[in-house]
Amino acid sequence: MADPAAQTPESVTPEPLIKERFADLLDESMGSSDSLEGTVLKGIVIAIEGDSALIDVGLKSEGRVALKEFAEPGQPSEIKVGDGVEVYLERMENKNGESMLSREKAKREEAWTVLEKSFNDSGRVTGVIFGRVKGGFTVDLSGAVAFLPGSQVDIRPVRDVGPLMGSPQPFQILKMDRSRGNIVVSRRAVLEETRAEQRSELIAGLKEGQVLDGVVKNITDYGAFVDLGGVDGLLHVTDISWKRINHPSESVSIGQQLKVQVIRFNPETQRISLGMKQLEADPWEGVSAKYPVGAKFLGRVTNITDYGAFVELEAGIEGLVHVSEMSWTKKNVHPGKIVSTSQEVEVMVLDVDEQKRRISLGLKQCGSNPWSSFLENFPTGMVIEGEIKNITEFGLFVGLPGDIDGMVHFSDLDWSLAGEEAVKQYRKGSTVKVKVLDVDTTKERVSLGIKQLTEDPFAGALKDVKKGDVVTCTVRQITDNGIEVTLGDGAVGFIRKADLSRERSEQRPDRFAVGEKVDAKISAVDPKTRKITLSIKQREADEEKKAMADYGSAESGASLGEILGAAISKAALERDDTEPEEKADVDEDKPKAAKPKAAAKPKVAKEPKAAKEPKVSKPKEAKEKATKAKTAKATKTKSAAKKSKSDKEGDA
Repeated sequence: MADPAAQTPESVTPEPLIKERFADLLDESMGSSDSLEGTVLKGIVIAIEGDSALIDVGLKSEGRVALKEFAEPGQPSEIKVGDGVEVYLERMENKNGESMLSREKAKREEAWTVLEKSFNDSGRVTGVIFGRVKGGFTVDLSGAVAFLPGSQVDIRPVRDVGPLMGSPQPFQILKMDRSRGNIVVSRRAVLEETRAEQRSELIAGLKEGQVLDGVVKNITDYGAFVDLGGVDGLLHVTDISWKRINHPSESVSIGQQLKVQVIRFNPETQRISLGMKQLEADPWEGVSAKYPVGAKFLGRVTNITDYGAFVELEAGIEGLVHVSEMSWTKKNVHPGKIVSTSQEVEVMVLDVDEQKRRISLGLKQCGSNPWSSFLENFPTGMVIEGEIKNITEFGLFVGLPGDIDGMVHFSDLDWSLAGEEAVKQYRKGSTVKVKVLDVDTTKERVSLGIKQLTEDPFAGALKDVKKGDVVTCTVRQITDNGIEVTLGDGAVGFIRKADLSRERSEQRPDRFAVGEKVDAKISAVDPKTRKITLSIKQREADEEKKAMADYGSAESGASLGEILGAAISKAALERDDTEPEEKADVDEDKPKAAKPKAAAKPKVAKEPKAAKEPKVSKPKEAKEKATKAKTAKATKTKSAAKKSKSDKEGDA
């Protein structure tokens, strides 16, 4: 070894120059560490040790990579010694002096390069959904992990993504940032693009009546959406089957393959209505002959509503039992309290409308009619007992045999009392005797009566009273519209204000007093309303007419006063010439020609042994004229009276 002291200054190389040359040589042979870390390098597998492979990438030390990074998920690794691989250099060396390599990151870098190219070209990429995260899913794009939002999975919201996970799916890259390692993809964009192409082809050749194959994509309460291959159609719940279906899920399920028929197609809105039942025979054809009116059949209750129950006679044919046709006696009851769903019942066909596809059924017609049975057992006029079920504003409802109710109207409670007063005598739940008045099986009504159990006092009172009779009655009550009177037999009548007198000034109810007796003529008798109408005015008119007929004539030109004066003079002369024994035969109550009350006409004198003459009111003027004419006609009147007397005695 040469002695350092012997070395000359010229032979010694300056130290800075040596350092610069060494760094350059190192960079040339191994490269800069800053440029290698984070890049993909090519290496050779030099050994397989346990579950890792030793790879030489040309650095001062080798690196280890797990074997599972070289295999597909769930598959064994097929790498062997001598194979060339690409790995990602994370660090030059770790604490053990080995290079830190990764095959997965190398594949990711390769994928990023491919994805960037596809993103720039707006192309599609293939990936696999392998995980679920908040707001969406994770997708493996050949080593690169991307995010798939939940709204971008399908065209319509998908509740179950299970069938899509693990299988390759096409995606469209919406956004990517390599520096942050962020990729957002969409499956919906690919489906919409594909759907638009298929939709155009399908719609171009679509027509009503065409039969297509489809897949159920979604189910709602009103039907199911069927994918026809790029375009969706609605299969309404009423077009799934001829029989009643409450919910589409009873017949179809998501993902089910179906054969459907195009019922309606609107080219403008591109809405397609589909049907399944149209591919089957219509059970309503010839239903009128199969289910004639009046026939009885067994059926199953399929649905109950507020207005009735639907009964299935056979698959696809249902009839409605209206609530009014369910029971003879149970009224205003919900159908669910009479029948139950799935119950088998016997029904009768009431009406069939084949065009409207409606069948009216009756449940109560299959049992006996309690109204007809009641009429057979309890004919009109029979007296029975029953419990008061209810008291309403128009009558009493009484429970009768056969679980039916009859009604006693207020007008049939009492002969004399008003219905509002008579009903106060009865209580709900008490037992009463009633008489059957009428049974209407068609309207399902039974009319009853309580007052009919006794004789009608009004009818008895009218036996000897008829229209046109003049009766003496007693004032019972005075009202503004007239007076209420009582006849001698107890019947009650009424005299209107306008019928109180012929004189308008005397048509005042207040000039009468309660208990006063008056004579009036019966003008009307109404047995139904139990009313008797009387008139004083009519009685006075009849008396005047009779006086004119007896003592005057139209040809004589005599006034009413002259006639009445002559009648009075005649009566006076007859009283003077009548023998005592003849006077004894005359009625003591014969009226005298006394001065009447104000506005009252004097009584007409009666002939001997004659019936009582009606009272006739005499005006003041008539009295004065009668006095003046008395002397002039006395002789003539006396001769006429004697002649009349002789004729009557001869008749006697």
